Amino acid sequence: MFSKLFGKKAPPKVVLEPSGTTFEVGKNKTVLESALELGIAFPHDCTVGTCGSCRSRLVSGKVDAITPFGYTLSREELQGGYILACQAVPESDLVIEVDLPSADEAPAQTTGRIVESIDLTHDIRKITWQVDAPLRYRAGQYMNVSWPGSPGHRSYSFSAKPSADGSGRVSAFIRKVPGGAFTEPLFADSFAATEFVIEAPHGGFWLRDGDGPILLVGGGSGLSPLMSLLEDAVARGVARDAVLLFGGRGARDLYCIDEIAAIGAQWKGRFDFWPVLSEEAVDGMRHGMVTQEIPAAIAQLGGSQGLQAYMCGPPPMIDAAVAVLTGGGVGLSAIYYDKFTDASTLR
Repeated sequence: MFSKLFGKKAPPKVVLEPSGTTFEVGKNKTVLESALELGIAFPHDCTVGTCGSCRSRLVSGKVDAITPFGYTLSREELQGGYILACQAVPESDLVIEVDLPSADEAPAQTTGRIVESIDLTHDIRKITWQVDAPLRYRAGQYMNVSWPGSPGHRSYSFSAKPSADGSGRVSAFIRKVPGGAFTEPLFADSFAATEFVIEAPHGGFWLRDGDGPILLVGGGSGLSPLMSLLEDAVARGVARDAVLLFGGRGARDLYCIDEIAAIGAQWKGRFDFWPVLSEEAVDGMRHGMVTQEIPAAIAQLGGSQGLQAYMCGPPPMIDAAVAVLTGGGVGLSAIYYDKFTDASTLR
């Protein structure tokens, strides 16, 4: 009766800020689903609420979560109005804040072969591919890698600064995952003749403009995008004070020490590197959880005013770091991260 009198209810409308992009969301569809169907380059990767790539801030409106956002987002992010677009079904018109890539940053696909494999630690290797078409990316972004018969793609952050004309060789730091469909044969050198499909760039992790200090926090293979970001910043002459915190269980988990020292020697500003060991006590090194050193790093950088934080590593480390950073006066809008998950975490 009411539908005859008033007509069919209009589908929810979504406005993305700051781009002003506007679109409608179909019945029972998520914000991400509808955006991708319309060719909008909304940041995403896993699409199942695990990776956090589609993290965005709900400015106004109401959504229903297919899977609770709290599985991936921290308490501080939930309180700050952040959602996962891949799990968000609109219950009203929405305004969402998210950084969309520009038209020339759309992912491209090429093929490539492994040309170098170097052990960095007991369980991390630097893998380099020669690609058939140069790949463009921002320092800090990642690539999706697949191979014949693969159960799906794997995502790995670039470990070197990008080339202005595109990179013909791309590398990543990759940690061995016990039983991993990719890393087990990779560490057994079984991919020597394999042709990979590589798609890039992906992700919203890169150094934002600013004059304030930079705090970087990494763990495990999470050093990969941080090295790319730092190498690129040096090449561009970025002059901002920085502290790099890197966590490991013991000294054998530390790597790229010489490369980090070289970055520090060229850095235009103050640069400090603080390795933090959680299980092994070593003279001259900090001991405990890497997130415990964040307050000291903020103080070293002169306080939270204007500070930006960039973090890469396992989800528990990221969540703990977000809590410490916000508790120390750093706003969520100044915190950027890339949570490193593996296939076992997909729900």
